[in-house]
Amino acid sequence: MKIGVTGANGQLGSDLVRELSDDFEVVPLTHEDIEIGDPESQRTVLSGIKPDVLINTAAFHNVPKCEEERDTAYRVNGYALKELAMLCNELGTYLIHISTDYVFDGSKGKPYVETDTPNPLNTYGISKLVGELYIKNYSEDYAIVRVSGLYGLNPCRAKGGRNFVETMVYLAEQGKDIKVVDDQFITPTFTLDVARQMKIIVKNHIQGIIHCTNEGETNWYEFARAIFRLSGINANLSPRKSDPVVDIKRPFYSVLENKVLKNAGVNVMRPWQEALKEYLSKRGLL
Repeated sequence: MKIGVTGANGQLGSDLVRELSDDFEVVPLTHEDIEIGDPESQRTVLSGIKPDVLINTAAFHNVPKCEEERDTAYRVNGYALKELAMLCNELGTYLIHISTDYVFDGSKGKPYVETDTPNPLNTYGISKLVGELYIKNYSEDYAIVRVSGLYGLNPCRAKGGRNFVETMVYLAEQGKDIKVVDDQFITPTFTLDVARQMKIIVKNHIQGIIHCTNEGETNWYEFARAIFRLSGINANLSPRKSDPVVDIKRPFYSVLENKVLKNAGVNVMRPWQEALKEYLSKRGLL
């Protein structure tokens, strides 16, 4: 089986390439290889590869920049998925698209399941929902995998090379006063765990919307506290509330429940605390 992975040098994409290469023929595709927002580039590259499965991790996911560059956000995260879905239909390709917890508004107050109705609050979330709708309405063979609070071993290009964990460590090492919001609840998720789960999704050819996050929930402040506690780093950390004047509007509660995976008996996502320990160990911080 041949699997194409877009965004192959990103946080999630790089782990997908490493994990899937053990069992499948993997074709890594970076931004230099394919422009996901350009239908011509999609057709030229994918028609040449003819993948049995395409995992699309490519996205414009810098939340503040999405507000500034809305046309790009909608083109890459939204409109391009119509063309990609139809092309995958032509090629007989099983399309797996990575989406986000930000398609929800957080008002539910308890974990979202796959059948809950989305209601995004910002341009990033809206553009990702547009992409989901195009896939649902145009694709004949798809999975939409929603993730949350990703951090991984590969640098996060969209965030200056540092994910949340790395940013916290960096600020602490610089002796900075660190203020982190304690009113936004998520499930931090290690990209390596998503990659391991993705192998099972592919092998079982699971279709439809799938939530895929580490188990449990926390807020960003408590996540930062866990990072410093486990790594033994002394940090000037304090909580703050979200500022509606300064901060981009985000859901206050966007924890996802892996209901589809659990119902299928294939959920291997572990508690977020265990995943964080492995990450810190791999980073030499534990």
